[in-house]
Amino acid sequence: MEKKPVYTSPYEFKGRIPLKYAIPLGIQHVLAMFVGNLTPLIIICGACGIVADNQALYVTLLQNAMLVAGLVTFVQLFSIGPIGGQVPIIMGTSSGFLGVMRSVAASMGGGVIAYGAILGASIVGGVFETILGFFIKPLRKLFPPVVTGTVVLAIGLSLISVGVNSFAGGSGAKDFGSLENLLIGFAVLVVIVCLKHFTKGITSTSSILIGILAGYALCTVLGFILPKTGVTADGVEYTKAWVVNWSKIGESAWISIPKILPVKPTFELKAIIPMCIMFIVTAVETVGDTAGCIEGGMGREATDKELSGAVTADGLGSSFAALFGVLPNTSFSQNVGLVAMTKVVNRFALSMGALFLVLCGLSPKLAAVISIMPQSVLGGAAVMMFSSIAISGIQLITKHGITNRVITIVSVALGVGYGLGATAGAITGLGSTVNLVFGGSGIVPAALLAIVLNLIIPKGADDIAAEEAAAHMAQLKAEKLKEQAE
Repeated sequence: MEKKPVYTSPYEFKGRIPLKYAIPLGIQHVLAMFVGNLTPLIIICGACGIVADNQALYVTLLQNAMLVAGLVTFVQLFSIGPIGGQVPIIMGTSSGFLGVMRSVAASMGGGVIAYGAILGASIVGGVFETILGFFIKPLRKLFPPVVTGTVVLAIGLSLISVGVNSFAGGSGAKDFGSLENLLIGFAVLVVIVCLKHFTKGITSTSSILIGILAGYALCTVLGFILPKTGVTADGVEYTKAWVVNWSKIGESAWISIPKILPVKPTFELKAIIPMCIMFIVTAVETVGDTAGCIEGGMGREATDKELSGAVTADGLGSSFAALFGVLPNTSFSQNVGLVAMTKVVNRFALSMGALFLVLCGLSPKLAAVISIMPQSVLGGAAVMMFSSIAISGIQLITKHGITNRVITIVSVALGVGYGLGATAGAITGLGSTVNLVFGGSGIVPAALLAIVLNLIIPKGADDIAAEEAAAHMAQLKAEKLKEQAE
């Protein structure tokens, strides 16, 4: 007699859930990160002149970016020895290196040579981050909840503007902020909220996916009602950002085998040093992402093993990506926000998303289905997901209670660190090197200040009492979960 498979909950990391639930929940994660996964590559290929001068190479790199993201996600979910944290995180091409990579491209005059130097620096930097990952346990004291919470909060705050830009049609869109874009983004958001809180089962847990599909449908309908083109003040005609270009699917091939070493890596010290500095920052961000994901999705703190595995997967994943001509791969904050919002952490469901990314890397036609998504559709989901990351950071910060010490650390780290780093031109007088590392997103200076302040500000009696109370509550919660399991 054939045994029926034993299914578990989508809110449990290990175990199996039905394919009819796992597939849409996995694809939901892909939809959340697909555009973000390709955007850094698009920007750096443009800075190096590859888009205009070598279209075939450009298409190959985009294809490889999807394949690598899927493969590295599998390693993060299931781990290979100590590589991979077995945590519900989706991996993808990092945008955190954009400032450094654009600077390297400019200093080397662009071209495939500059791109090769970036790849060589990624290989070295990835190995460097991997080594850091093995020392996360002794370094863990540098990252208590108040520090990781501040980093997660800074990550969330830095992404909100990205979500809003998409909501309004995407930066650079000729119709940015138009009524159509805003209505589409708002409609997607309303669908997600309604499904999330007024339905149960798969419609609730897949609210992001259904909301995005509703956005596709709305854009298609609007294409039959409203004009698809507009005219700039200069009299130049353009296609509106919300228009879905279905023809791209028909133009794409079904199967295309990815190429290894499409660009030969070169090793230039002036590229390696700044990239290695950014890999340290990436390790901190990954610690924050992992902590936020575990806290937001599982309601507990991440273990040393999970943090170490997550960081090593970041490092080796980035070195592996460079062999396919792809930029560094790291944990995707967008998907951390999705986990925090839906609480769906099932590894089998997320692996369906990773499998879909691999298939997209093998089949450009499948990739085209997602690549034609209007930015306002993505923005309708992104504004909520990115805000969820910030909320996860607040949960971490308040984990041991709000004391005067916590208030000071978070206030200075966010007010001074994040504020100065995220404000364009605020630290111009400190020199190009400082601007390269600390300017841009504000995450790096916020993290650094939080770490330093946590080390130098002594704990008071209220801090110690709050930590003991939190530890006691965590123990009671663990005992209760153990009893339920038995």
